Amino acid sequence: MKLTDAAIRKAKPKAKPFKLADGGGLFLQVQPSGGKLWRYKYRFAGKEKLLALGAYPDVSLKIAREDHGDARKLLANGSDPGAMKQTQKRQAKLSAVNSFEVIAREFHAMKAPIWSVHHATDWINTLEREVFPKIGHRPITEIEAPDVLDILRAIEARGAFEVRGRVLQRVRVVFAYAIASGRSRHNPAAELGGALAPRPKVQHFAALSADEMPKFLHALVDYQERAKSSPVVFAATRLLAYTFVRTGEVRGAQWGEFDLDAGLWTIPAERMKAREPHTVPLSKQAAEIVRALHPLTGHLAVLFPSRNGEGRVISENTVLKVIERMGYKGRMTGHGFRSVASTYLNNLGTIRPDMIEAQLAHGDKDQVRAAYNRADYMEYRKAMMQFWADTLDIMQQGGKLPRWADYEPHGSDYRAAQVIPMRAKSGAR
Repeated sequence: MKLTDAAIRKAKPKAKPFKLADGGGLFLQVQPSGGKLWRYKYRFAGKEKLLALGAYPDVSLKIAREDHGDARKLLANGSDPGAMKQTQKRQAKLSAVNSFEVIAREFHAMKAPIWSVHHATDWINTLEREVFPKIGHRPITEIEAPDVLDILRAIEARGAFEVRGRVLQRVRVVFAYAIASGRSRHNPAAELGGALAPRPKVQHFAALSADEMPKFLHALVDYQERAKSSPVVFAATRLLAYTFVRTGEVRGAQWGEFDLDAGLWTIPAERMKAREPHTVPLSKQAAEIVRALHPLTGHLAVLFPSRNGEGRVISENTVLKVIERMGYKGRMTGHGFRSVASTYLNNLGTIRPDMIEAQLAHGDKDQVRAAYNRADYMEYRKAMMQFWADTLDIMQQGGKLPRWADYEPHGSDYRAAQVIPMRAKSGAR
């Protein structure tokens, strides 16, 4: 007699397990604890076997009969239903181990120790935000080019072409790693070049010309005198101008990085784009900015804390907002100070290009490292930074600009040195 839902619900546990048959080897085993388990008893290759089909009511009578029917078809075709189930379990487990997210995190864990903290964090955050929710759970061997294309087109629709480029590059790298480690055979992210929308023309960081700087610097001081900016933000803006480091390097500046007696600021490798420590000679003006800031933030680890507290620093847009409120929106940025300094110093034609590149912390790594390792080169760079700071001050005051010849260190034949310029034209990154 076939089972019914009513009969199953009414079945009460006993001291020992007992069975309620449904026919064809399918039965419900009622446990002393009250659990009700579906089982299929069959014979394969002369041996009696038992296949578990789940627990009632999670697996209903209808579903149990359907699963029983599927198992009988396998048996009729010469396959062992129990062995097939175990194979499927192993494949599911293997697929979970070889999912896109698992492999991506494995690659990230391998590379993070040699990446900067910022890059390592940004790398995985991008995938967590843009990729994992869509294909992270899927076996990497099942992901095809259209799956990746859907992700990239969704990013394109937001106009976030920079993000699209980073996502595509990172997905390609994950697949390349999967191929190298024997867990995938092709890279679908490498097949999408012609399917992507054209990227809009890159807009470089806005920067003023040297002729525009006097008016800008005067406006900056006037802005502060009108109490439009906090002393901390004003100090960050001025330090950017005098040192022309990257905005993030100023934002994250820590008190332990400064040796004001020696006039040096050493930014550790983990905070640098190239993951190389960067020594910044401080002009008298830059050192004074740092000293004046100490009563305000010297009790903290960082020079430029966020007003929100919790150990955070000012945001990327803090300095930009000051510049915009001064009336220079779209014409100047915090990063633009690098371009202004690089262009001005290079255009003089009398300052060694490798010294400028060393101060910008980019260019040929071997040459920059050489510029760091020579004590006389540091003397040269200190003189260059003082020259630049004095130039800015005199630009603001409207006086006659200083001459590099009055600052250039003597006693070393710098001009006779064989110097190979590191870039064809000035600029900063």
